[in-house]
Amino acid sequence: MNFNLLDLAVMILFFLSMILVGVWSYFRSRSSDDYFVAGGQLPWWLAGVSHHVSGHSGAVFVAYAAVAYTHGFTMYMWWAFPVGVAIMISAKVFPVYWVRLRKNFQIQSPLEYLKTRYDLPTQQIMAWSGVILKVFDVGAKWAAIGVLLNVVGDIPMMPGILISGIVTLIYVTFGGLWGVIITDFIQFFVQLLGSIVMFVLVIKKLGGPDSITGIWKQLPPEHSQLFNSPYTASFVGIMFLLYFLSYNGGGWSLATRYISSPSERAASKAAWLSGLLYLIWPLILFFPMWAAPLILPGLADPSTSYGHLMLEILPQGMIGLVIASLFAATMGMTSSDVNTIAAVITRDILPVVSKKFINDKHPLRTARITTFVFTLATIIVALNYQRFGGVLGLIVNWFGALLGPTALPLLLGLLPRFRSCGPKTAIISIVAGLLTFVVTKNITLNSLALEVGLPTIVAAAIYLTVGFTSRTAPEKVDQLMAALQKPTV
Repeated sequence: MNFNLLDLAVMILFFLSMILVGVWSYFRSRSSDDYFVAGGQLPWWLAGVSHHVSGHSGAVFVAYAAVAYTHGFTMYMWWAFPVGVAIMISAKVFPVYWVRLRKNFQIQSPLEYLKTRYDLPTQQIMAWSGVILKVFDVGAKWAAIGVLLNVVGDIPMMPGILISGIVTLIYVTFGGLWGVIITDFIQFFVQLLGSIVMFVLVIKKLGGPDSITGIWKQLPPEHSQLFNSPYTASFVGIMFLLYFLSYNGGGWSLATRYISSPSERAASKAAWLSGLLYLIWPLILFFPMWAAPLILPGLADPSTSYGHLMLEILPQGMIGLVIASLFAATMGMTSSDVNTIAAVITRDILPVVSKKFINDKHPLRTARITTFVFTLATIIVALNYQRFGGVLGLIVNWFGALLGPTALPLLLGLLPRFRSCGPKTAIISIVAGLLTFVVTKNITLNSLALEVGLPTIVAAAIYLTVGFTSRTAPEKVDQLMAALQKPTV
């Protein structure tokens, strides 16, 4: 084991703080409204930081670090930059609509409005497919932190996954959204401190501040290019589309940050803060990953580059801090996902499965049980991550390819331009996208952009065609659209 007592003490203190926040938040959550949407009283700066933290995980230090090691600056171009732009260009649109939905229709789950917007079967298809998809996505995040712990601390994958999974299970089950939000805030600063330490020590290792620009002269020329095959401009365009859908609400937990805001203005400010963080912060975060080939040339497995880099440059006692920052990145995203998925299961699925949940006398207890069970399922997937194509395979190929078809009807359904897209259009676009995914998994396309993006392209073609060629909509949809166009206090 590569940890000393100081490293272990730092990590133990980090985990204890997460659990203590969960216990504190337990007493803050007095209803399902508190548990799932913080009673609609989430300050914009907390929402913005949480939106940012919830949008990435420890996979950044495994799967994305591998791309940074092998392909260079293009990693920023196909992840952080398009994410920041996607959030900021719609800061006054989708965040505002999510707040209006909560205030006008008392939603606690991003999918609750779909029953009115489309119908019950459409809502259920999207709920079930999204929940199943998230089991794999969250599982990938646990697996990523397991890989890092294995490299840095020589800890077997199973204990590494179980440590982060169980601690998160405790604080998110106890505390609900308040527990998630406060831990997100703590985790952001832990991650900030750990990453700055890595940034400074790598610069020192390479000879000083001049290395910030100097590394690109020593790395292969393609490492400094904006687009480096297979991460081409077309691939970045596809990823921008997926990020636009995901970070504006298609990623349900990110919609929750806006739903929980007290006002439209607060939600927009949260979006601007999150977007700015994505544009600026990853330039510091990724620098050690870009420089890694100079310090650790010829690594057989690039996904372990960040872990090996930590062992190479960090003094004893600092490894615990940076490991805690990696845990922070993972737990921030996974706990947010778990909380929102629990809301979808509790509010949208269970009342359909059994009538006893329609007027549940103990909604808070149901919410905590749902949270516990779902988290357990994601940990089981993580323990079997290799069967699904590894960490990057789970995140890019599975989640990336499947997110678009399920997110399109959810997000575009908020826009008046597509009011004529009804249940049939939504279901056909989802099914067509999922079938396209199955086909693409069984043929060779020789294009990563098409492999990841074709399911979304097909689903979008169907949904947009109907939206632009039809004008009629049911009265209930017209009323919903009218409500969404009126500012709320």
